[in-house]
Parts: sequence; structure tokens; C-alpha cells
Amino acid sequence: MAKPWATFGVDLHLEPTGGGVRRGLTDALREAVRTGRLAPGARLPSSRALAADLGIARNTVADAYADLVAEGWLTARQGSGTRVAERTVVPPTGAPPRPRGPGHPTHNLVPGTPDLASFPRAQWLKAARRALATAPYQALDYGDPRGRIELRTALAGYLARARGVRADPEHILVCAGFSHGLRLLGAVLRARGARTVAVESYGLDVHWNLLAAAGLRTVPLPFDERGTDPGELTDQDAVLLTPAHQFPMGGTLHRDRRAAVVEWARHTGGLVVEDDYDGEFRYDRQPVGALQGLDPDHVVHAGTASKSLAPGLRLGWLVLPPGLMEEVLAAKGGIDSCGSLDQLTLAEFLVSGAYDRHVRAARLRYRRRRDALVAELARRAPRVHATGIAAGLHVVLRLPPGTEQSALRAAAWQGLAVHGLHRYQHPEAGVERRDALVVGYGTPPDHAWSGALEALCAVLPE
Repeated sequence: MAKPWATFGVDLHLEPTGGGVRRGLTDALREAVRTGRLAPGARLPSSRALAADLGIARNTVADAYADLVAEGWLTARQGSGTRVAERTVVPPTGAPPRPRGPGHPTHNLVPGTPDLASFPRAQWLKAARRALATAPYQALDYGDPRGRIELRTALAGYLARARGVRADPEHILVCAGFSHGLRLLGAVLRARGARTVAVESYGLDVHWNLLAAAGLRTVPLPFDERGTDPGELTDQDAVLLTPAHQFPMGGTLHRDRRAAVVEWARHTGGLVVEDDYDGEFRYDRQPVGALQGLDPDHVVHAGTASKSLAPGLRLGWLVLPPGLMEEVLAAKGGIDSCGSLDQLTLAEFLVSGAYDRHVRAARLRYRRRRDALVAELARRAPRVHATGIAAGLHVVLRLPPGTEQSALRAAAWQGLAVHGLHRYQHPEAGVERRDALVVGYGTPPDHAWSGALEALCAVLPE
């Protein structure tokens, strides 16, 4: 009995045209290679498999392959099959030119990502193997929209131990990073009739835009040396804060203001959203506990693996007040949007202690980078000051007044990607203009850090 076409190996879509089967097939293959649809080095199906797919004789395919090998379009070697030859791809006549992407900087000090080269691949692979070996077959189904129970249980234990969060697995929802979680919360707030969310004067426009897309207006709160001032919280429906390490300014919300935010939420029924984006990384002091620990009934604790491991994992979590879970699940659509196997791997990573070991190693590496940056500033740019606590993966460098734009222009000439503080200021914030650079010292790989630091010092005013 002949095998059905679905059992063969490499798939290839072709539409032979022209006179004769062999000529039509040869022309179609040649055009696919010439236009780049078949990339150099791409493996083609065997002559038997392609013949079965197209419903033609195997010898016809073999002859077409042989013709294209002779012409130099394909290569054929014993044991490696037939492949597209290495050659320059010429676009078809009349095709519009491909737009060029933006040039890649020589050095990248943009905040927002960790050192991706230091991702613990070997340890993650071991955890993935253990997780997959012990996973029940139901783990491959659509699953609980709250996320895998193994991960929610592991997170409940870790967050209680490391961040002072009060939660049980039933109140934790796994999401695809903080932005996904914020989108869900925005939808819930709007469905409740909310209209306004208070935010910090400095933050990420992507978060403000997500709230705006949900139909919510963002209102910035005042900011001073003690951090965000909650004194103007009145009839807002919610407030979004980074209390443990304000982004990007780098301070910690004063304890009196932490208490004031919680008291506001209790008095008005408002919701506090705590973005604990880099709570693991403190270098000279014990980390401040999560704001959620003061009042789990009014504070949503949001965390993520984006800074501690890698943003590409798309794994985050919301620790929700008891009465909020069903509404967030409804906004999520009743599906688990994060891969079950990655969730099981992270759960194993947490329970085995591999996560703690990785964080401790990363903490030491990032602390050394920050210390080296501060030392170089003192030596080469004494008019520039690093502000904020020794924490996280970025630092704000205060510049002399009026020098932010010139520093950014000089950085561009140096091939250095870095952001000015002004881009993080809320458009309605009535704060004094501060000239500064926001430097992501966690972003470069180890081998590029010294060069990036040298380029940074070259653009700073002496």
C-alpha cells in the first residue's frame, strides 16, 4: 500500500507552469531560488517525496534536480540530499526594493533588558528536561487560564520568601509579561466604569498607552526627592506605581508614602497596581518588601521573569486581591496564553533552587558593572552624578543643565544607543526639567561592557 503524502519529510510549495511537466517543474524551482523564496542552503524534499506531493513521476523530479544542479542553482551531495546553492539572491524585475532597517548601534545601553548572553541555558535545559519527564499528559492540553498550578504554587512560595508577598496559588494568574497583565487590568477597570488611573511623573509610555487603549486617562502624580507623592490621590480609580525601585528615577518610595497609598486604597476602594519589575536586584541593602504585603485586598502585585531571566520567555504574574480573579479571567478570555512547558520549566527552576543561584550570580555581575560605572564617572566626568539607590539594571546620570540633547547627539556619533530622561516624562507632568541620561548597564554582554563604558564616558561632559 502506498504511503500517503503526509508521511514524507520536507514540505515544498510549488506550482509548475509552462509546457511540459519537467520544464514547468524546473522553471518553478529556478524561480523560487532566484527570487529568494528558497534561501541559500535550504534543503529540498527528496525526489520521491516531491514526486508524491505533486503527483508526477519520480524520474521527472530527479531530472529537474539534475538540470538545476548542472546550472548551479542546486547542489547534491551523497548523505546530505539536494540543497539550494550558495549564491547572491537577485530580486525579480520590477520588485520594489526592500526597506533598510535601522542601523544597529555599536554599543547598547538602552534600559529594559538584562544581559541576554548570560541566560542560564544549560540550567534551563536541565529544568526543562526534568519538567517534561515528570509532566502529566494533561499538561499539553489548553490548561487552566490562571496558569499551571505547579508554577503558581512555586511562585507563591518564592514571592512570600523573597518579596514578602502574601498570596496563595488560587490568587495568582500567569500572564505573558507585565504589559499583558496591565492590559487585562485596564480592561477590568474600564468594565467597572473606571475612567482615571494615577501614574508616576516618570515611567514608560507603553504602559500609559495600554491604559489609554482601554479607555482610561492617566494622570501623573507629583514627584520629589522622596519619590512619587500620593497626596493628590483623590477620586482616581487606580494608581500604577514602581514603589521598590522607581523607574526610571531609581529611588524607593518613602515608607510614609507607602502607607499613604494603602490608606487611600482602603478609604476609596481604589486599586493599587505594584510593578515589581526588578525586585531581585539590590546591591547595598536588604530589598524593601512588596507593597502588597501591607494590604493584599487592595494591591495587585505584578512580577515578571523579563529582568531576572529574559523578556523572550514572556512569563509574568499577577497576585490578585481575592475578589478580582474572576473579572481578570473574563478579560483574559478563559485561555492560558503562556506555554505550559515553559511554565513547568520555570516552576522546576524555582523549586530546584536554580533560580536563586542564577539571581545571586547576576546580582554580583550587575553590581560590579554599576560600581565600575560610578568609579569611571568620578575619574572622567566629575560633573555627572549617578542618582538613585544601588539597584536594578539601570542608572540615571544627572547632567549639567542644558546638556542632555548634546550628550545624545554625541552618543549617536559614537554608535552608542542610550536614552535621555526626557523621553520617560509623562506629557502632563508638571515637574522641573532634569537633564539626564538613563543608562541600562545590564544590557551589554560581558565582552562588550568595557567598550560600552568607554563610549559612554566619551560623550559625557567633563
